[in-house]
Amino acid sequence: MTLPRFYPIFDSADWIARALPLGVKLVQIRAKDLPEAQLREELIRSRDLCRQHGATLVVNDYWQLAIELGCDFIHLGQEDLDSADIPAIRKAGIRLGVSTHDHAELDRAMALAPDYVALGPVWPTILKKMKWEQQGLERVTEWRKLVGTTPLVAIGGVTPDRAREAFAAGADIASAVTDITLNADPEGRIREWLQVTA
Repeated sequence: MTLPRFYPIFDSADWIARALPLGVKLVQIRAKDLPEAQLREELIRSRDLCRQHGATLVVNDYWQLAIELGCDFIHLGQEDLDSADIPAIRKAGIRLGVSTHDHAELDRAMALAPDYVALGPVWPTILKKMKWEQQGLERVTEWRKLVGTTPLVAIGGVTPDRAREAFAAGADIASAVTDITLNADPEGRIREWLQVTA
C-alpha cells in the first residue's frame, strides 16, 4: 500500500475532526498524559472518524489499546520499542512505523521490517526537547539509500515549502505538528499542505 505524502500529527480527536473533511488521508493521534478512560475515548473517536472519511489512523505509543480497539497502524518511538510486543502487534495485523535519529536506531527499526521509518528532526523543532538538534537534508538522502523501498517520513520543523525540499532529498512523506496547530488559520494551512503533497 502506498501511503499519502502528507502526515499531520494531532493530540486530540477534535483536531482530526477538523482535518479529515479537508482531504487528509493519513493522520496520527499522539495523545500524551491523559487518564486511561479519556485516552480510550480519544482513540475510539479518532478511529471512527478515520473510518468514516476513508483515512488511515496511526496510534502513537499505545499499542495494547490499538490492538484492543481494532486500529490498523501504530507508531513507536525507540523507547516504546523496549516494552512493545512486536509479535503481538504483527499477529493483530497492525502496521508499524518507527522513529529513528541515528544509525543504531535505524538498524533496530529496519530489523522489524517497518511499514515506514521516520527521521527527525530534519529541521529544528519546538515540539519537544531532543538531543538531536537538526538532522538536515543530507541525512534524509542518506536514510533514503539505507531504507530501500521502505517509506521514509521526514518530521521536525517541516513546512509546506520545506516539504518540497524533503521530497527532493528522498523523503516519501512529510509530517507536521505545530506548523498546523499553531497556525492562525489551521484549515488554510492544511489546504496548503494538501496542494504541496498532491
